[in-house]
Amino acid sequence: MREIQAAKNNKIKKLKKLHQRKYRNQSEDYLLEGYHLIEEAAKAHANIKEVFLDKRGMDLWQDWVEHHQFTYYVLSDEAMKSLSEQPTPQGIIALVQKANNYPSDFSGKWLLLDNVQDPGNVGTIVRTADAAGFDGIFLGEGTADKYSPKVLRSMQGSQFHLPIFSGELTEVIAEFQSIGSKIYGTKLDPEAISYKEVETKDNFVLILGNEGQGVAENILQLTNQNLYIPIYGDAESLNVGVAAGILIYALIS
Repeated sequence: MREIQAAKNNKIKKLKKLHQRKYRNQSEDYLLEGYHLIEEAAKAHANIKEVFLDKRGMDLWQDWVEHHQFTYYVLSDEAMKSLSEQPTPQGIIALVQKANNYPSDFSGKWLLLDNVQDPGNVGTIVRTADAAGFDGIFLGEGTADKYSPKVLRSMQGSQFHLPIFSGELTEVIAEFQSIGSKIYGTKLDPEAISYKEVETKDNFVLILGNEGQGVAENILQLTNQNLYIPIYGDAESLNVGVAAGILIYALIS
């Protein structure tokens, strides 16, 4: 156990850089805040490199941290507030190594996100796919980083229940095509069909796109079928997180 009192401590300043994507990519580490998320990481055997506790965190979770034999630091309230991105720190933050790997098996039910930028939407979609028993998710170019604090909070630990990868979606789709998976895009146009008309498949891919522009045209050209959700009122469109929930459960039922 070590103590850090100053908010401008060099270690705190270095850790704070991990709130930015470029530094996470350079270090291959990220910060995870809150006992629930850190507990899920521990259950999933993620590489938790260090844990940081303030006084409240020590009172609540010191025994748990020592039981797992994590290296830990005790921070002053000032140092914890500086490190945390939340208005009211939860008292425990972990430094975790990123899990960068690539799937060996592309079978099953998969979700691909193309340029979905809002962290809350990404987290909601991941949690829904987790609840529906999907086998994995690919985050394409422009999609919010799965290691950003906002995405981590909105996923609520689901990232430890199903694998989430990043990649060039046109290349990833080729992998699914090679094993005969059905590729479903989402688009509101005359050639698309209502999601209600789709027959359930064991191996399929569902692609969801940007909140404003939808799925990119070059990706839609690689699909077997594009789907739409009928809109009966006057709304122009559905939130992508809501649309994801409707389609995910429709495709597994």
